[in-house]
Amino acid sequence: MNLQELSASEKILLAEQLWDSVRAEADASELTTVQRKVLAQRLAEFEMEPEQGESWDTVKAQISQQ
Repeated sequence: MNLQELSASEKILLAEQLWDSVRAEADASELTTVQRKVLAQRLAEFEMEPEQGESWDTVKAQISQQ
């Protein structure tokens, strides 16, 4: 079926179903306990030595060069 063939109410219903689907997937992608621990450890390390590491701009530039 072509999207243009749907009525306005059918399009709204489809959009609601798509949104519910996206939300369900987002809920399913919660961090695991291990991931939370790793992030907490990294944050603690950063807070102890905030001058270590690279700025987001530097990291972003490095990524875009690859």
